[in-house]
Amino acid sequence: MSLNELRKKVLYQNSIEVWIGLSKEKNIDWVDTENYKKFIAFLLKNNLNMKQMSICFDESDKASEGGHSKKVFANKLAAINDENSACYSIKLSDSAIELIRKFSL
Repeated sequence: MSLNELRKKVLYQNSIEVWIGLSKEKNIDWVDTENYKKFIAFLLKNNLNMKQMSICFDESDKASEGGHSKKVFANKLAAINDENSACYSIKLSDSAIELIRKFSL
């Protein structure tokens, strides 16, 4: 789901979903935890207002994107356990989406 589609769905979204949406737009492999950590570091460095949150993809949840499990990805990030591997709540305002789209590897 693109960033614009995510914003139409809800105003606040978790950073994993935002990362997946951005990855689709930029043709980036979203399952690479190092790329996610770089993305979060970029957002933190640029002072995007985010709130750290817990996230859990239910065992029975078939949440997947492009054949990859969001639950497995979230668990890998949780095992890293640092500021850049955490999950955050992000308000998808115009300015936030503009900043998010400036991220590049």
